[in-house]
Formats: sequence, C-alpha cells, structure tokens
Amino acid sequence: MTARPLASLNPLDWSLLHGPVPYLLLVLGWCALIGLLVSFTTHWWTRRLPIAVGATVVLTLLIDWIVDDLWQPFAEDLPSDVVFWIAIALFGVCLAAVRMPVLRWRGRVLAVVAAALVVAMGANEVNRHYEQYPTLRAMLAPSTSALTEGKDSQTVSAPAGKTLSEVWHPPAGLPAKGTLSSVAIPGTKSGFKARDGYVYLPPAYKASPRPLLPVLVLMAGQPGQPSDWINSGGMVDVLDSFAAAHQGLAQVVVVVDPIGGSLDNTLCMNSNIAQSQTYLAEDVPNWIHANLQTATDRQAWSIGGLSFGGTCAIQLAVNAPKVYASFLDISGQDEPTLGTHQETVQQAFGGDEAKFDAVDPMHVMSHTKFPDTAGLFVVGASDGEFGPQQQRMHAAATAAGMHTEFQTVPGGHDWGVFHQGLVIGVPWLAKQEGLIR
Repeated sequence: MTARPLASLNPLDWSLLHGPVPYLLLVLGWCALIGLLVSFTTHWWTRRLPIAVGATVVLTLLIDWIVDDLWQPFAEDLPSDVVFWIAIALFGVCLAAVRMPVLRWRGRVLAVVAAALVVAMGANEVNRHYEQYPTLRAMLAPSTSALTEGKDSQTVSAPAGKTLSEVWHPPAGLPAKGTLSSVAIPGTKSGFKARDGYVYLPPAYKASPRPLLPVLVLMAGQPGQPSDWINSGGMVDVLDSFAAAHQGLAQVVVVVDPIGGSLDNTLCMNSNIAQSQTYLAEDVPNWIHANLQTATDRQAWSIGGLSFGGTCAIQLAVNAPKVYASFLDISGQDEPTLGTHQETVQQAFGGDEAKFDAVDPMHVMSHTKFPDTAGLFVVGASDGEFGPQQQRMHAAATAAGMHTEFQTVPGGHDWGVFHQGLVIGVPWLAKQEGLIR
C-alpha cells in the first residue's frame, strides 16, 4: 500500500504510514515530550519526575503482562518496539499528570495538548508496526451499496479445457469498478452468531448475460473483524485492479466472520466453544447459493484468510474438501490455539485429544491425501513467529498430495504482508478456479 502525494488528497486519505504525516507526528510528539520533561525547579527533578518514571514503568509492565500472559488476545507476544511506543505514550500522560497540581489553567491546557501529541505519536508508531490503518479513512466504516438482487436468465460458463476469461466478451458500458455490500449471513444450521460480513461483486457480475464467477470466502484475523480486509487490507482496490486487467472479471468475494466478536476465538472448529466449521462449510455456502449467482462446482470455490483466518482456511480445506478446492493461507499457524495446546484441548474438547486430532489440519493431513486441493502459503520474510509455522504447514500439505506454493514477502506479521498476500493470492486462486489461464 503506497502513499500518494498529500496535495492530491483529502486529509482523510493522507498516509499515516509513509511520507510527511508520520514524521510530522514524530517531530511534534518528541518536542511535546521534551516540553513535558524539562523543568527548572529542584522539586521537579527530585520528586515529581521520579514519580512519573516509576508510574510509567509499572503501567508498561502491567500492560505487557496482561496482554502477553493473562489476557492473551494475540497469537504472539507484543513486539519490543510496540512495547517501547506504548511506554512513550504512557510517559507523556504521566508527565502531564504529575505537572497538573502546580500549573494554572493555561498550563494545564498546554500539558493536556502536549500529552495528546505524545500519545498520537506513540499510537501511530504502533500503527506503523502493524500497518493496520494506512489512512484516517481506514478507521471509518466502509462505504457500501445495496446488494444486487435477482439472477440473470442467461449466463456464461467455460466449457471443458477453457477458462472463463477465454470465452467471456464484456458488453459495452460495463462498470469500471465493482461494488461492496454489507450483508448478514445467519448461522441457520450451526446456530453461530456471526457479525455482518461483506460481499464484493466485480464489474462483470453486472453484465447480462452474467458470467458464472468463482467464489472466494475470505476471513480476517483474531483479534479482528470482517471490515479489516476492506479498511486495512485494501481488498476492494486489489479486486478492482485485477478486474480492470481481465475485462471486468474477478472472484465474487464474501468476507465472513468466523469468530463472532473481535476478541473471541472459536478455533474455526465444531467444539464446545462454537459450531464455527458448520457455519463456514454449510451456512455460508448455502447463503451464497441462495442469494448470489455464481459458479457452483467445487473447483470454482476457494477460502482464504490472514493469521487466524489463514489457519482457518487450511482447516476448512482439509475438513470440508468437498466445498473448497483451493485455499489461501497468509501468515497462519500450524495449529489452532487458545494459548497452549493443553488449554485448547481442554476448553474445546474437554481434554479429549482424539477429538482435537480428528479436525486438526496437521493430524488430518498426516493420514489423508488431498490430490484435488491447491493451496498458497504467504508469510512475511521477517516473521519469526509465524514463518516457521507456515513452512511446517506447507511441508505437511505438500506431503498430503496438495498442489502447493510457498511465497515470502517483505515484512513481518503486519498488514503490509497481508495486503501483499492478497495481491499475490487473487490471481493465483483465479488460475485454480478456472477464471484465467
């Protein structure tokens, strides 16, 4: 995701990751921190500053312990640079707090403003690590339109030995871009309560006769939500670019929620926690068949995701192989987890290892072959946590007879990698699905 010149954009579209904005925040933030730090009174250096430093250390250690050891919302510990910027933000707040009692109201206002600048600097540096929000607009709800209703009476499909792009002739006046719609996909059979998802329909979907396009079911990470793929992953731009290069053709993409809440973890399995696998293997496909006009044969269906969603993608590929013929695993794990293996098996299956092994993809692939399944693994070159896990999963999938490919891209476990994984994954899956040669 590259930044464009500031002069050509609304401030909501100025890059928070590259260019002058993050550097301006750094200059303002450090100047504000120095302003909060410096004083010409002995009392400040001997009493108030040590209090601010001590409070910062305690709060930073407390946050690190809660996140990494107690709460464990992430699959990996907080990186050291993220902890550093959290500490800097806290330091700014603590400095302002200990100054307040001796300041007049104007000084207090300035202290609050200075603390806010330090927090903004720290927050954006954390954002730059994960590349979560490339712009301010990415923090807003995605812009959507009503879902296209109805099914065209005439359709175009590819005959044996041909791809859809080889037989498709776009009509005049085809839209240049696809549409994005917010949709509710109920857990009719699973009982799973998912948050609303999104449907991307490429320009060709608007044509008559309508080409029977392949389907990609896409999932975000945990913590996360379906809108992450739109706001942080640049999904619509990726698909519109692919469609522009292929006469309006692209996958119909359905972004779904496999966890139910940003911090929930269903393991993407049918277990004591939720019937997430049934939701993804039955409820979601049934909803797509009922509400969209797409290709229905197995070869045209794929599933993909990032981090938790990547792990989930290969889980569905091996546990519901009759539904999904190909998958995209971006920075996924080698085992679904709630923290430790023991905790996972205990909470999800009451301690029954056999039940876990029956659906764990690594175990399933060790005794079952999947010659008709294709999978692409993508991971950041500097991702020391998930890179080795991806390599193990790729080796196991290859040994299970799958047609696989493994690619690394610059970066770690961040949205720069996830975005690039989708850029690589869309055309790769399109070949597996019979959309392009």
